[in-house]
Amino acid sequence: MLAAAGIALSPSAARAIDIAPGDYAVLPAGTSLGALYFQYTSADSLHVIGPGDVPASELKTAVGILRGLHFTEVGGVPVALHLILPFGGFPEARIGGVEQPTAEGFGDVTTGFTIYPINTGTGEFATTVGLSAFVTMPTGHHDLGSISIGSGAWTATPQVGLIQGLGHGFFFDGAADVAFRRDSDEAGNLTVSQDPSFQLQAYLRYQVSQATSVSFGYSGTFGGESFVNDRATGLQTRSDQLRLFANTFVTPTVQIQGMIGTDIHAEGGFKQDLVAQIRLLTVF
Repeated sequence: MLAAAGIALSPSAARAIDIAPGDYAVLPAGTSLGALYFQYTSADSLHVIGPGDVPASELKTAVGILRGLHFTEVGGVPVALHLILPFGGFPEARIGGVEQPTAEGFGDVTTGFTIYPINTGTGEFATTVGLSAFVTMPTGHHDLGSISIGSGAWTATPQVGLIQGLGHGFFFDGAADVAFRRDSDEAGNLTVSQDPSFQLQAYLRYQVSQATSVSFGYSGTFGGESFVNDRATGLQTRSDQLRLFANTFVTPTVQIQGMIGTDIHAEGGFKQDLVAQIRLLTVF
């Protein structure tokens, strides 16, 4: 089970494409965004389907993410181009009281694009719908039997995002996606596969001012059961997480955002007691 855990507990493989409130906003063609994320997570309980909870298990992650975004137009329709590169490691990785080997460093590169077939402007009840397609390449550090920053496999993730103005400074931000992981061969005689993993995200955002907002919401992951040589590992991507965001532009082109979250339910994996994230974003 420990080797299977190393395969299935990769942060790159465990989550789909996270969004923050406001991420699906459309900016003028020619605008670029650069973002740097710092994220820390802590989990001290591991659940495996079948056996149940595994005592004396702990996983802490310290991850950074570099993300670039560029807006353009194709046939008059807004289009955004994405590039994402994670990096980091695991200050603590223990399963059943046994320290686990880790593969740290750079993670899997993700590229993608978003088209916006619906964008009714910036009015109080405006609607924005974005259709995205992401491809994650197995470029990250990945070792069989280790808890790895890289997933070791290609993943395709279509996503739909929505921003809906509700009036009086309130907005709904939502996204739904599904991650399709390609089977991968490990050590020449092991085939690792994973069922599609679904993610739903929904946030209620209040725009305190033009520069500042606060948001609260939910992220849920479903499915994603993992297999080695067609045998279930007891691990999947099932969790329910609550998140609180706050962000503000400290200058007209520089924004700082903070997020704190916690899993209220998890099956077939680690339950994250704490997720803390800071994002620095610049517009140019």
